[in-house]
Amino acid sequence: MLQVKDLEFGYGEALVSGLSFSVPSGTMRLLHGPSGCGKSTLLAVLSGTAPTSLKWQGQIHLEGTDIGQLPAAARAVGLMFQDPLLFPHMNVGDNLAFGLTVKWRGRAARHDAIAEALDACSLAGFAERDPASLSGGQKARVALMRALLAEPKMLLLDEAFSSLDPELRAQFGGFVAAQIANRNIPALLVSHDAGDAALTSGPVIHFPNRQNTEVS
Repeated sequence: MLQVKDLEFGYGEALVSGLSFSVPSGTMRLLHGPSGCGKSTLLAVLSGTAPTSLKWQGQIHLEGTDIGQLPAAARAVGLMFQDPLLFPHMNVGDNLAFGLTVKWRGRAARHDAIAEALDACSLAGFAERDPASLSGGQKARVALMRALLAEPKMLLLDEAFSSLDPELRAQFGGFVAAQIANRNIPALLVSHDAGDAALTSGPVIHFPNRQNTEVS
């Protein structure tokens, strides 16, 4: 479970204060707010990638561990963005291999892990494909599996569905939710589109939260 308590951040003056919410393991919740309100900055705070010029305070617990002061690499947080950010000079299989942890030793084990990931996202046999040849939905699935192959303890999605048409958004949203449930990790989707609530579970977390109320 992700638990955020009394989070405050900003550059000098606080942009957001008193933000508290939780995301149970195995579920994906929506954090909804207008464009430019600081949603991506919140994800940077949670993932440990915020610039040093950003000042923040509060509590961030993941699976009972206080990760707030840990470096990004030690937080085991996966990130996915609106742009899949696939490496254009690598084929699909090599893009997925980039996410593999050190536990996958040896060419055969890594090959099997990639093949399993491609099968899970209905892209079996696509390892040698050029990412540029993929559709938007296929690129999104590869980006998701690359993030999950790193075995994160939490997944943060920054407007990850916004570039997809409504039908693909519903399909991909269901696929993401199933992967999160299978891995029993919390996932937070930040979006300016309130319609994404249909793809998530639990009450919507409205952002910024200026009333110091907790959403659990």
